[in-house]
Amino acid sequence: MADILLAEDDDNLRYYLCRALERAGHNVIAAADGLEAEETLSFHRFDLVLTDVVMPEKGGVELAKVARSHQPEIKVMFITGFSGILMEESDSSFKSDKVLSKPFHLRDLITEVNKVLL
Repeated sequence: MADILLAEDDDNLRYYLCRALERAGHNVIAAADGLEAEETLSFHRFDLVLTDVVMPEKGGVELAKVARSHQPEIKVMFITGFSGILMEESDSSFKSDKVLSKPFHLRDLITEVNKVLL
């Protein structure tokens, strides 16, 4: 299906998101934070960056900017426990990207990822 870069600092959540995406047929490379995810962007092309908004070192919006500088056509989807508040304060170039608020069901994640990838 798609190559997805998953950046999530919560170990348990990252594990479950990765498993759900793989079961849905996607290839997933998971990173524990934005810096680790940024390194991965240097040597791999992705169809989608799925990233938590708030992470230590480098947040999701910063990661998305780096991803788009490497690959302008890459799709971006944000997950956050802070609804859209942080997205409103961020760069307006990401306003149209999908934001999925925590908590969410894994089925909803897969549905939204598939919509974004269309």
